[in-house]
Amino acid sequence: MLKPSSRQKLLRIARQTIEARLKGEKIPRLEVEEPELQERRGAFVTLTKGGRLRGCIGYTEPIYPLYEAVASCALSAAFSDPRFPPLRAEELPQIRIEISVLSPLQKIQDISQIQVGVHGLMISKGFQRGLLLPQVATQYRWDRETFLEQTCYKAGLPAGAWKKGADIYIFSAEIFHEPNGAEGEERGRGEGG
Repeated sequence: MLKPSSRQKLLRIARQTIEARLKGEKIPRLEVEEPELQERRGAFVTLTKGGRLRGCIGYTEPIYPLYEAVASCALSAAFSDPRFPPLRAEELPQIRIEISVLSPLQKIQDISQIQVGVHGLMISKGFQRGLLLPQVATQYRWDRETFLEQTCYKAGLPAGAWKKGADIYIFSAEIFHEPNGAEGEERGRGEGG
């Protein structure tokens, strides 16, 4: 698990990156010395407004150092999530930022390995793939099969595709968020929205 100071720093990076873009300023140079923030990790940044999703984008693979992944995902969640219009400056004070730092994906053959509320899912078949974070199943109180079906839908596949040759991956996530602004608080490991 990340140190509390590292979590706070990632939340600050996400918010400051979004603020700079909204103000038309250059994205701030990221000064990061913490080794754990320089490790390559998958991560998602989720934006909510009034408890409702406002943007969520991430990297499932450990392509970038964690701090860079968070900065990039924050910008994408705010301005490039195709489900929402770009974030406006007047919305920012109402936005809560949540960060999910992912464990490596693990391919499974037996769905009994899926622990709802602990694991996130990725289902892929051919060029289609969909991912749902661990906190989504908890938020909607889904059972294992519903979680699998909903992940298939996210991939653009029929609900039962997980039974018919699709690859199933599980992962866990360390999830933390801002309570009401720029200060973060732990939400729990593998739970939340």
